[in-house]
Amino acid sequence: MRAIRSLAFYIVYVVATVIWGGFWTLFGLLLPYRARFVVIISWWSRFVLLWLRITCGIHCKIEGLEHIPDQPCVVLARHESTWETIFLQSLFVPQTTVVKRSLLHIPFFGWPLRLLRPIAVDRNKPREALLTLGKEGARRLQQGIWVVLFPEGTRCPVGEIGRFGPGGAYLCQTTGAPCLVIGHNSGRHWPPHQLTKHPGEIRLKITPLIDTSGKTAKEINAVARQRLLEACTDP
Repeated sequence: MRAIRSLAFYIVYVVATVIWGGFWTLFGLLLPYRARFVVIISWWSRFVLLWLRITCGIHCKIEGLEHIPDQPCVVLARHESTWETIFLQSLFVPQTTVVKRSLLHIPFFGWPLRLLRPIAVDRNKPREALLTLGKEGARRLQQGIWVVLFPEGTRCPVGEIGRFGPGGAYLCQTTGAPCLVIGHNSGRHWPPHQLTKHPGEIRLKITPLIDTSGKTAKEINAVARQRLLEACTDP
């Protein structure tokens, strides 16, 4: 039964993405940037999360909303599944993420993504990618746009914390922007590389804001990693 419900979720998820992405590829430029993000991404994310709850019985409990600052900052989030890439788009509006340049060429997904000012990098050139993140990330923050990164770089199993990449900490060091660390246990309910999803409550924790002024990238990553360890909500 869970497999059938999961399949129903994916069918509507894919169809909605194709229709929504195709439509806004044609008409997205008619909207100013902030309205464009809300309509293309935030509304789509909320629909997907609602459909996920209806079909698979997955919902979310958030702790620490009071730690979100009034001004956009750098967000370092735990990466366990696809769920957080969708959910965080409805929590931080507008936002930019770091994506592989090749993703922008994917039909119906990459096309509207281009309209939302992502920071596109070539991961085969790490030094160039880091400099691009520093330059473009600083520009987005100045424009009042949240910069959301997954410092572990890839999806990690529940309960395991991966090595932090330098990108988010480097951006904080060069701009002085504060850092918000977010943990959750989405992998328990939306396991990577599996069709079947498991009903229940995803617990997401937003930790207190990190003041990065005067800290090196290495020091920022050390504090952020400790915060993520403390924020791991899976028992």
